[in-house]
Formats: sequence, structure tokens, C-alpha cells
Amino acid sequence: MEQGTRNIVVAGKSGAGKQPRIDVLTATYGLRQLSTGNIFREYLGAFRKVGEGLDVARFRRGDGFAPDEEIRAALAPACARAGVAPDAAVLGLKAARYVDGGRFVPDDITNALFASAFRAAAGRGLVLDGYPRTPEQSEFLLDLVRETGSRLDLVLLVDNEDEAIVARTIGRRICPNKDCGKVFHLEFKPPRDGKYCTACGSEVILRSDDTEEKIRTRLAEFQAKALPAIRRLTRAGIPQVVVPGNLPVFSDEAVRESVLGAVRPVLGG
Repeated sequence: MEQGTRNIVVAGKSGAGKQPRIDVLTATYGLRQLSTGNIFREYLGAFRKVGEGLDVARFRRGDGFAPDEEIRAALAPACARAGVAPDAAVLGLKAARYVDGGRFVPDDITNALFASAFRAAAGRGLVLDGYPRTPEQSEFLLDLVRETGSRLDLVLLVDNEDEAIVARTIGRRICPNKDCGKVFHLEFKPPRDGKYCTACGSEVILRSDDTEEKIRTRLAEFQAKALPAIRRLTRAGIPQVVVPGNLPVFSDEAVRESVLGAVRPVLGG
């Protein structure tokens, strides 16, 4: 294992303010963000290209799905026309059932996607965003780290109150450009002219899962699943530090000082 390996898990309720803290870590320590949200959006996008007008209910079997071969065969003609890989569309169809309802995607789907991306990055120099979110995912991650000869250096928990998160998330806007993905807030970090990305100029959007109902569903899921997932990592000996999601003065420098003041005693530098 390389002594310089650094993998940091950034955790917190959806909308707690994780992205500004992740930006500090990636810039300061030369890390790359590995976000399950971006991975899911890529696969959801693949399915959206081929699934318009499709009755997806026909592929449901109780809480699960029809065999992949059946779904793949049904999607294959549309995939061929759109130039979409059938396996990506199948996985996107499965993920859409949960994402569209504001629920967590089941562990088996999430783990497979995450492991592929983690291995492709050699399991080094990553800020893990949105993973793990269940105790089972934590177990999978600990096993994956051992298998790849890597390690987890730190869990950074961004703490925030539920009502502050609801207000923050409703005002959040994101750049839809997959090569950019910059995050804004209409009040605290507004886009240019209220609607354009300051980095690439794309018109920013409100994510489809950023409605108040879906936000509160995610907050309940955090208490039930994600918080125990974090505790599983700390029981395994991974150091944890907590930083506030709300600061008396919200600025890039204030966020930077808050994050580095918390992580430097653990990481050094």
C-alpha cells in the first residue's frame, strides 16, 4: 500500500453542505471526487434516452425486477437506435424506480457501480461522496479497500439541521454539463444573472429530486440507514471529524478554514 494514499469519505444529510467541503479537500490534497450521484445520473440518462413511453411496470416483480435478459431484450431495439449500451439502460431503469421516488437505490446496484469506479481509479486519491449510505455498503467498502490494498484515511461528517437543509436544498441549482457540474444556491452562491453557470455558461437547473417531499424522505433515510453506515466505519477504526454545515459567515475562506482546521490534525499537511 502506498504511504501517500488518501481516501476520504464525506458524509452528511442530503443538502447539508457537503460540496463546498469536498471542493476544499480536492483542491488542498489533490484528490478526485467520486460521486455516486454523478454515476447514477449517467446511467439514468442512458435509460431516459431509450425508455420514453415504455411501461416500466411490466418489468417489476414485487420489490424486485424481471431477469436482466428480459429487460435487455425489450430495450435492445431502442438502445441500438440511440447508441446506448443495453446493460447501462437496464441498470438505469432499475435505478430510476428508486431515484424518482426519492429513495436510496438498493445496495446490490449501488455496490456494483461504485466498485467499478473505485477500481478504475486504483482505489487512491478519492473523496467518496454519497457512499456508503447503509451499513451493508460500509461492509462492502471495507472489504473492497482490503481487496484493492487501499485504505480509508478519514470520515468527514458535515452536520446541519433538517429545516436549514430543506431551505438550502430548495434553493440549490446545479450545472447540467457533465464535464462541469458546478453547484450554486440562489441566495448564498447565486449563478450568473440568476441562472447561468459561472464556469461554463450552461443554464443551471433544479434537480428533479430536490422537491420538499423528496428532501424529507432523504432526511428520514439518513437517520435510518446512513448514520449507522458512518458508525460502522468508525467502529472499524476510521477516524471521524465533524464540521458545521452552517457558518456565521459563509464564504469560501470560512469554509476552507473550517474544513482544514478539522482534518489537519488527522491528515497533516
